[in-house]
Amino acid sequence: MAGKAAYLDGKFLIAMPALDDGDFGRAVIYMCAHSAEGAMGLVINKPLDHLSFPDLLVQLEIIPDEKRIRLPSEARAMRVHQGGPVDTGRGFVLHTSDFHLDASTLPISEDLSLTATVEILKAIAEGRGPEHSLLTLGYAGWAPGQLESEIQANGWLTTDSDPEIIFSAADGDRYRRALATLGVDLAALSPTSGRA
Repeated sequence: MAGKAAYLDGKFLIAMPALDDGDFGRAVIYMCAHSAEGAMGLVINKPLDHLSFPDLLVQLEIIPDEKRIRLPSEARAMRVHQGGPVDTGRGFVLHTSDFHLDASTLPISEDLSLTATVEILKAIAEGRGPEHSLLTLGYAGWAPGQLESEIQANGWLTTDSDPEIIFSAADGDRYRRALATLGVDLAALSPTSGRA
């Protein structure tokens, strides 16, 4: 890779049909970091059905069970996503840049940041968190050169990210909408690739 411009920080990775496995089948990944040392991103379209944000707050003892009814409506409605197969016991919050915790928040782009501390969960529970946020457990990670090899082998499409897709689109619609940013129709994708 020649320079910073070749890195995918702040972009979407969209899984091609050939990656139709449990972790990455139809995945849309927001890339949080990408360098010569490797890459890290969050799957944004795979909600966990067995765990709600209020459940997580009670499990982490951020709130007692009887206080879950008093959570702000945004916190009660927030979903927990499977961010990837690495470090699945750790939470990561992708959020708008209107929220910042010193020494804890990593700015990714002008509009988006990443925070992975319990303090942001407390802030969201108290209604003083970021305007928009997406919570994942775990992340997707790649060793040096691994992601580049997967892209070269037609495993992933890349495109500019869109906060509207991250924070406003329904989970089940994010894959189709991310593909549409490239002008690709889901029905037109083939699970096999070839070279001319």
